[in-house]
Amino acid sequence: MLTLYTAATPNGHKVSIALEELALPYRLSVLDLSAGEQKRPEFLAINPNGRIPAIVDHDAGDFAVFESGAILIYLAEKTGRLMPQDAKGRSRVLQWLMFQMGGVGPMMGQANVFYRYFPEKIQPAIARYQAEGRRLFEVLDGHLAQHEWLTGDYSIADIASWAWVRTHRWSGISIEGLAHLRRWRDAIRARPAVQRGLLQPPAKMVLERDGEAGAQAFAEQARSMVITGQPPNENDA
Repeated sequence: MLTLYTAATPNGHKVSIALEELALPYRLSVLDLSAGEQKRPEFLAINPNGRIPAIVDHDAGDFAVFESGAILIYLAEKTGRLMPQDAKGRSRVLQWLMFQMGGVGPMMGQANVFYRYFPEKIQPAIARYQAEGRRLFEVLDGHLAQHEWLTGDYSIADIASWAWVRTHRWSGISIEGLAHLRRWRDAIRARPAVQRGLLQPPAKMVLERDGEAGAQAFAEQARSMVITGQPPNENDA
């Protein structure tokens, strides 16, 4: 049995999707990021960085793992699934996993800050991060033109990048003209385990459901936490 400490973010959904794909039993502990639960001492004992996701593997002596990429590798190695065991196959998966961890996630995350959360619209910053996000999407699209999945079989590399690519509208990054990326996105979205993982927990705001007005309200509510890393002061309104 594992415990997953998480919230409805791309990094959180990476791990819940992997757990569902692997059919591993787990307990869900959803942290209220706006209330600062990720900064409380009991969680910092699990992840000193005070970020989600993190897991505790109770079958391994309550072994804690933080950082979403490290968690995916741990789960793949624990089960012998979603990552090849030969050196070259494993390396290919890790290369694309690092591509997401070092590129797709950070660039989209910065696009989110300046496009959605920052109180002033600093257009050069918005354009810079959206353009880099689009460039990385084009890298994915070019690779997927020759491959069904990122590395041979479906793997943790696909899960990691997909969890971010699916949120492209929130970052303001177009996927127009990227037919291979769209094909890959839709194929992963259709997987039952992926659909289950996205509900662990479900997102509070979905553009397709709530529209841009809902997105603006959500962004305003989350602004203080995203920009400062601290929950909003109770006197802030």
